Amino acid sequence: MDNDVKLFSGSAHAELSKNIAAYLGEPLGEVVIRRFPDGETFVKFVDNIRGRDVFIIQSVCRPPNEHLMELLIMIDAARRASAARITAVMPYFAYARQDRKDQPRVPITAKLVANLLVAAGANRVLTMDLHCQQIQGFFDIPVDHLSAAPVIVNALRAKGLNDMVIAAPDTGGVKMAYSYAAMLSCGLAIAAKQRKNAREVESINVVGEVRDRDIVLVDDMTTTAGTLCGAAQLIKEQGARSIRAAVTHALVTDEGVEALRQSPIEEIITTDSVPRRDWRGYRVQILSVAELLGEAILRIHNNQSVSCLFKV
Repeated sequence: MDNDVKLFSGSAHAELSKNIAAYLGEPLGEVVIRRFPDGETFVKFVDNIRGRDVFIIQSVCRPPNEHLMELLIMIDAARRASAARITAVMPYFAYARQDRKDQPRVPITAKLVANLLVAAGANRVLTMDLHCQQIQGFFDIPVDHLSAAPVIVNALRAKGLNDMVIAAPDTGGVKMAYSYAAMLSCGLAIAAKQRKNAREVESINVVGEVRDRDIVLVDDMTTTAGTLCGAAQLIKEQGARSIRAAVTHALVTDEGVEALRQSPIEEIITTDSVPRRDWRGYRVQILSVAELLGEAILRIHNNQSVSCLFKV
């Protein structure tokens, strides 16, 4: 890469930022991020970024409010330092669950975050596996939306499962599950669900052949793992041979880890889009998306197509 590009990392996921920089062969730029005594965030770019193509890497994970505000301040500082173009690299895009008004007097936080990023000065956004793809339409700037599918599909192929069936844990994940099934040339199943509340999910029925099959539940994210565990229990009752889960963003809480340990799900396959956590002995395979994101950054900087990154 040439001298016109500068990579910077927020404090959310320094390990991923370093791996992206290592893939690109570029050092991370020097930026000072600290807190005032009252908790406010202070940012200063030490490196000169006037006229540069700036990429700010920040996964808006736990705590999301802190990391989102830090990202906005970094973007504003870069804009005021006369960066030529500012790209917010958000491996995990927070507040994406609320993408519509499904009940009275609730916000559409995905649109709010989009507005905040644009108002702060972002010229484009690079993200991965949004909770809903239509969130791209909330932006009036270019959005490069990557999928972790090529990385996860290769890992699933390496397991050598002969009778694999991809399952959507709810009807909202059918499109994602269908794309995985097409890439793996295997069967498709769907678990219908009804959500009791934000923490409890009651699965209703399974559509598709799962008896004596190796099932892989796919989803973009999970926190309490209620949807995954509910679907897995129902699929197990239908006679599945084995059950795994492939999730892009594993924002799993302690409650979620315990739910997974007690569920029929033997293993979870995820990415390093968010920082690693203590899984307390539960079987997890963590795949790196640093190369995928790094290649996207390189292609954006060189004004090349990123569509080849969707190929397995």
